[in-house]
Formats: sequence, structure tokens, C-alpha cells
Amino acid sequence: MEELQNTLQNWGLCVSNSPEKGRCLITSKDFSTGEVIISQEPYVCASNNSPTELRCDACYSSANLKKCSACQVVWYCGSSCQKLEWKLHRLECIALSKLDKERRKFVTPSIRLMVRLYLRRKLQNEKVITATATDNYILVQALVAHMKDIDEKQLLLYAQMANLVSLILQWPDINIKEIAENFSKLSCNAHTICDSELRPLGTGLYPVISIINHSCLPNAVLVFEGRLAVVRAVQHLPKGAEVFISYIETAGCTMTRQRTLEQQYFFTCSCLRCSKVQDDIQESAILEGYRCIDDKCNGFLLRDSADQGFVCQHCGRLRSKEEVKKLAAEIRATSEKASESMSSDSKREAISIYKSIEKLQRKLCHPFAISLMQTREKLLKMLMEQEDWREALSYCKLTIPVYQKVYPEFHPLLGLQYYTSGKLEWLLGDTEDAMKSLTKALDILRITHGTKTPFMKELMMKLEEARAEASYKLLSKDDD
Repeated sequence: MEELQNTLQNWGLCVSNSPEKGRCLITSKDFSTGEVIISQEPYVCASNNSPTELRCDACYSSANLKKCSACQVVWYCGSSCQKLEWKLHRLECIALSKLDKERRKFVTPSIRLMVRLYLRRKLQNEKVITATATDNYILVQALVAHMKDIDEKQLLLYAQMANLVSLILQWPDINIKEIAENFSKLSCNAHTICDSELRPLGTGLYPVISIINHSCLPNAVLVFEGRLAVVRAVQHLPKGAEVFISYIETAGCTMTRQRTLEQQYFFTCSCLRCSKVQDDIQESAILEGYRCIDDKCNGFLLRDSADQGFVCQHCGRLRSKEEVKKLAAEIRATSEKASESMSSDSKREAISIYKSIEKLQRKLCHPFAISLMQTREKLLKMLMEQEDWREALSYCKLTIPVYQKVYPEFHPLLGLQYYTSGKLEWLLGDTEDAMKSLTKALDILRITHGTKTPFMKELMMKLEEARAEASYKLLSKDDD
């Protein structure tokens, strides 16, 4: 612990202990908005490979992949990535190669992550891989497992997974109970590795970053540069401040967020946002409630005292329970059709059904409702896949006001939505609008992502091109 504290001190950080929350990360210097607080390579990681989506195990590229000829499980994009992983994969490869083809199908990313955890510990113990203050198995041991909070069904699943890991490794003195406990630690402490556009690529365990606690109003954000986890400040952090990131999707009411945190992480959040009870009543009614029957009114609705319906808190109009139930039933029935259509080959049919859902939700839900936003996001994605840029842009623009409401000023998802809007506007020749959207995207994403990644360089290049084209069009008008 002393060695870790000394290393963190160089970052301007220290680990503290709280009776309520356990370990936490505290600043020992000021951090400015956008500044990197800490970065860490994973102790272990594994790509989220599936039969439909394969990635290089080292860099997560999906191009020029070749399967490891021995184990037939792992993929690499080239010899440089294979060499980078060889010390660890050599042992993993030997272990996986002993499995028959049928058993190899059960080697999920979670199983691989656990196998690699034990192999890395072995290699560090044998001095094949160097252990450091921020990269050692002792840090993994210090993570909380929450074994007492897990139900019997989950414990049984962890035990079965532990037995498979034991079968793969074939170590005579391996501790099955410890493996099961480590699966629980991974569930609570591992992070989803995403690309710059927050698309999931794999899972990694970052023991020091796992010390950072959660807040629904975080002062920092976790992003990834390849496999490197980077935590950046999204506001000024004075010396002595606790660093907070968000563990979950925060675009929901307090009840939804608390339920998610309790089920997955076994704690109740007491951040400023969660402690405002009165604000949460209004927040719930807006994000997960109904709209006023007057289309021109954006007031939120609360159940009336006589339980006959829902009353608009702005204009006082009553919306009957029967009407709400009828619309909700129509949405459920249409959503079932949508699920069936997604499994078929007819993308146009799926788009048509989701448009019907969106129309019904506009009648029932508050304009800022999360469910309505999610439907529009699905339509945006499907329309972009169909290269219907104009209609995709219309749905993208409808989501942005909701993003502005549910996310703080510097949130990567808000920046990425502006980026999507800018790209679509650029494709459609709306240069001035593209320039405005890309500028807003850059203002946010340079704080959350920095400026050095290929993604950010591409964004800055697009913005420069849009500005140059806008200037050219302006000059052409002046000449005319």
C-alpha cells in the first residue's frame, strides 16, 4: 500500500479510506477541466469476440484477422500484436489447446479473463512479467467481492465457471472458491473497454481505477485509448477533492439509477443528485412519465389524489387512466412486433414498426421521456445503416435536446451526438450547420477525450474542412 501511495503521489493523488464507502481516490493537487487525472493499462483484458464480431486480441482491430492456429480461440491482426501478447498467450494457448472442440465453445470472454488473471499472476510470481506498484495481483486481492450479497443462483453460476477455469488450467493446488470470488470481483470492478465512440470492444480489469467511487453527478469521466483506461476531469478539482466517475448510464430517474446500482454493485448512491427527493419526483415524471393532453403544453404529470388519472402540473388538465393504459398496451404490442422484425431480414419493415412506436410514444410520453429518446436512437441507427441521411438527421436532432437535459455539460455521449449530427449535415451539404455541430462536438470531446487520438484528429480535420468550405461558399456569394 505504501508503494502504491508513493506512485500515486506522483500523479497528484492518494488513496483514502471512508467508513461509509471504503477506499476512495483523493486529489493531492488541483486538476483543471480536461486534465488527465490517472491512466492505467489493464491487469488483464479480453476482447468481446462472438461468431458475428471478431477482433484482434491486442489492439481490437477487426481488419486482417487470423486465428491462432494452435488454440483456435484467439485472433490477431498481425505478427506485431501476436508478439505483444505472446508471454501471456503462450500459456493460455497451451491450456486452451488441451480442450476438445465442444468445450472450447464455452470459453466466453469472462472465462478467458479469469484464466488470464491466474496466468498473469503466475508469470509475475516467476518474474517473467514485471510487477509494479500499480500492476500486481495484491491490488486484485484488495478488491471487494460482495459474496454475502449474491443470491444462490449467481453463486452457483460462479462455481460452475470456476470449475471450467480449473479444468482449463489443470493446476493441482488451484482454489475453486477463490476463483468464484474473483468472478464476483470482476462483476463489480471490471470495466467495459470501448472505442472513442463508446462502442464496446472488450472487458478489462484496472485495479487502481476500480478504487474510484461512483456518483450520478461525476466530476471525472473514464474513456479508453485502445486498451489504456484514461480518467479526465470534467470540472475543476481542487486539492483534497474525491474523484468520482459514473458506473452506470445516468440518463434515468433516481429510482432507476438506484435500482441498477443496488443490483449490480450492491450499494445505495448518496450523491447530491440522488439526495434531492423533491427534484426526483419531477425528474421521474419527465423522464419516465406522460405528456399533457394539450400538445402545446410541456408540463409534467402526477397522479391525481382521486386516482382517476394524471394531472398536468403546469396547466391542470387531467389525463384519464384508461387512455394511458390503452396507449401503453398499444406500445407494448407494437414493441413485440418490432422484436420479431429485428430478427428478420427486412430492415425497412423494422424501421416502419419503430416509426409506429415513436408515433404512439409521442402521444403518451413526455417529450423528454427516455423511452421516446431510445426509440429515436434505434431509428437513427437503422436509418444510417440504410444510408437514409436526411431522415436519420431528423431523428438525431430530436434526441439532442433530451441529451442536453439528462447529461451534464461535458458528457461524451452529448459530444458524440453532436458529432453524428455534424457528420450527417456534412454528407447532406449543410456546411454551416455541420460546422456548428462539429464545433459543439469538439468543445465537449476535447475535454472528455483529449486531442491526441486518431478519432479526435479526424474530428478536428472534419471541422477544418467544414470551415474552409463555409468560407469558400461565403466568398463565392460575395463575388456574385
